[in-house]
Amino acid sequence: MKENKLLFLFTLCALILSACSTSDSTLGNERLKVGIMLSDAGLGDQSFSDLGFAGLEKARDELNISFDYRELEESGTYEQGIEELVLQGNDLIIGLGFSIQEALEKVAKKYPDTSFLLIDSQSELSNVNNITFKEDEGSFLIGVLAGLKTETNTVGFVGGEDAPIIHKFEQGFIKGVKAVNPEAQIMTEYAGTFGDDKLGGNIAKEMIVNGADFIYPAAGFTGVGVLLETQRSGVYSFGVDSDQFYLAEKSVVSSMVKQVDIAIYDTVKELVETGSIAEKNKVLGLKENGVALAPIRVIQLTEEEQSILEQQKQKISNGNISITE
Repeated sequence: MKENKLLFLFTLCALILSACSTSDSTLGNERLKVGIMLSDAGLGDQSFSDLGFAGLEKARDELNISFDYRELEESGTYEQGIEELVLQGNDLIIGLGFSIQEALEKVAKKYPDTSFLLIDSQSELSNVNNITFKEDEGSFLIGVLAGLKTETNTVGFVGGEDAPIIHKFEQGFIKGVKAVNPEAQIMTEYAGTFGDDKLGGNIAKEMIVNGADFIYPAAGFTGVGVLLETQRSGVYSFGVDSDQFYLAEKSVVSSMVKQVDIAIYDTVKELVETGSIAEKNKVLGLKENGVALAPIRVIQLTEEEQSILEQQKQKISNGNISITE
């Protein structure tokens, strides 16, 4: 009897261990896998690519997903990098940036059963979901700050690539400046690249010589050079995409924060919880918390200036201000 009891307990333990092992294996097989093709500047741009990567790190830590990434420098082409991520068996492939759209669509057509997410542009392919942002709304508020506080009545905008999405930053900034200071002059120059901090610094230096006391770059790593030059020259600047205050703490007044990390995290969370992404084309602005202003530092706003800023923000959120034509 005693031997039978021991045999029963041994068998029960074996069954429990087997069940646990099977359960762990199943969870491992069901763990969502995500691949991301980063924008051309890659990791360390202290802007767009770093934000996308941070969103997936958060998803890994909180949602128990796994992820891998590719950079243009290592993969050679966007298309090759995206296809490598598909062949790894990732459940979702993210293309980070408008410049990736053509390559992503080529791969998406080749693998119609794979799900893709395109950031900053819109694809009509059935297996591609899209997230875009109202960068003009956040840039409008940056322009309001510059228009209110400029002492030279001259401000500057530095773009990266001359592309429609960067025009949205420029247009929003210009309209924000003019909304509160119609007499202000706005200088604009495009660097033609998101990856050259030295060029950004040289462009900023020329603008400063010509009287600009506030400069807003929407230029990735090129923009980092702008921020560093404004600090060296003793004038003011604004960050973009992420809160870039730490890059030039004597110069960066605020930043137009583009919540790429949150948008990616929320999308992955939806996929984990529901197994699908409900919205084909998600568009995120001030009202949706897709863009925002980082804390205002370095300068002080008067009560009247703060009131003007809040009024303008409310008008945009309510749809009472039209920025893009």
